[in-house]
Amino acid sequence: MRLSEFWQAVTDEFGGPYGRVLVSDLVLAELGDRTAADAIATGLDTRDVWLALCRASDVPRHRWYGVGLPEPKK
Repeated sequence: MRLSEFWQAVTDEFGGPYGRVLVSDLVLAELGDRTAADAIATGLDTRDVWLALCRASDVPRHRWYGVGLPEPKK
């Protein structure tokens, strides 16, 4: 996941302003008690950060993958 895709996923799921707050302020125990922004800054894979953010924020599992992409047609 590219950084731009991470930010698109955050915006799609949480909205721009609230998403930025979550990324900069929410401490994620799963990432070693760091914020998502700190984890990304230290080189952690953005996909791992995104998934940790989803788990910590109770995002339904069906929205963890492909966020920002159209839903597949069934």
